[in-house]
Amino acid sequence: MKVKSVLAAVTVFASLSMLAPAATASVAPPDPAPGGPQRPYEPDVEGTENIDSLTVTATRGAGRSVTLAFDRRSRAGTGEVPAGARRFVFLFDRSVRFHPEAFPTCARTVIEKLGTRACPAGSRIGGGRGESANGVSQEVLAFNTRVGRLPGVLVVLPASGVILEQTLERVSDPYRADYRWALDEILPPTSVPPQDRAGTTRFQLSFGATRQYRGRTVGFAETDAEPGDGLAFGLWSEFVTGQVLLPTARTPLATAG
Repeated sequence: MKVKSVLAAVTVFASLSMLAPAATASVAPPDPAPGGPQRPYEPDVEGTENIDSLTVTATRGAGRSVTLAFDRRSRAGTGEVPAGARRFVFLFDRSVRFHPEAFPTCARTVIEKLGTRACPAGSRIGGGRGESANGVSQEVLAFNTRVGRLPGVLVVLPASGVILEQTLERVSDPYRADYRWALDEILPPTSVPPQDRAGTTRFQLSFGATRQYRGRTVGFAETDAEPGDGLAFGLWSEFVTGQVLLPTARTPLATAG
């Protein structure tokens, strides 16, 4: 009888295992900002799988302002150059809010025609650096802007002439439990074939400008969190191979100095 019971239990377990859904690790994280501008369609290409990691620091400034510094590192799973990206969606803790209305804007056409120095004073709201697999590093500048009807950010790499647009959007389910706002960055197709587009091995980008607005110090980014509180961040990433990754980071809110 005991042998029959064991066999029955094994049979039931095997049947349930066959009915169970596939491992969630193989399921791509859903798009956190599907309602914004859409990237032109390109078919997936063969290429290496990327392995990404993310660290973020959050530092309280004057008033409720906060400097948020994203640091993404990427490498190819096969030791080659990482595959090129299609989109990055920066995800911000639910305590974070943005005040683009308090800062001057710089239009993309201004930078294209006259360069970043022609942008209005106070429109630069952040910056960082980008690094490629060959060791080349270049400065990254971030400017407050409008992308159509949406508030956004221009991410500019002056040395290479690259200008990327980010749109500020509310996140969709199931991300609302941890995040509220997203900056959706589309890397448009270029004349370089997708399989030949090299990804960056490290990309650092911070948001943290402040200015006087209506009688108080206002941050481009602000938070209701208190020093020591843990804040959640993520970077949804899609590559030309069709691979989607979502490295996340949780960091305590620090104070400057």
